[in-house]
Amino acid sequence: MKKTHLIGIVLIGVAIVMLTFAADDMSSFSTFTYAALNADEKVKVIGELAKDKEIYYNPVKDPNYFSFYMKDPEGIEKKVVLLAAKPQDFERSEQIVLTGQMKGGEFIASDMLMKCPSKYKDEEIYIKGEQTAAM
Repeated sequence: MKKTHLIGIVLIGVAIVMLTFAADDMSSFSTFTYAALNADEKVKVIGELAKDKEIYYNPVKDPNYFSFYMKDPEGIEKKVVLLAAKPQDFERSEQIVLTGQMKGGEFIASDMLMKCPSKYKDEEIYIKGEQTAAM
């Protein structure tokens, strides 16, 4: 067997191993119901901030404890505990993606991504309004 064939086989093996590890992070989004049924595995839950409920963050007492309530696509609302600092402009988020596990009645999140409103959204509405008025 030639060295180039051997190197090719090794590279393909390495690529397969890397894709296997990457597949763990490419999971689809789930709901709080699924997270409760599979409490032993990490899941990604997508939802919206429940703005009428309490948001708690006291950096003096514990800078890595932030709690709030979130509603998933099924309409189920749960308390979320993020084991990190409160993100800037959190209240303005349109959508939240959490990675974590259900423990008891709470979702314990280790990671969070937010979709914030576009800073150009108001400007876009204003420009569309001008174009409509000009016609």
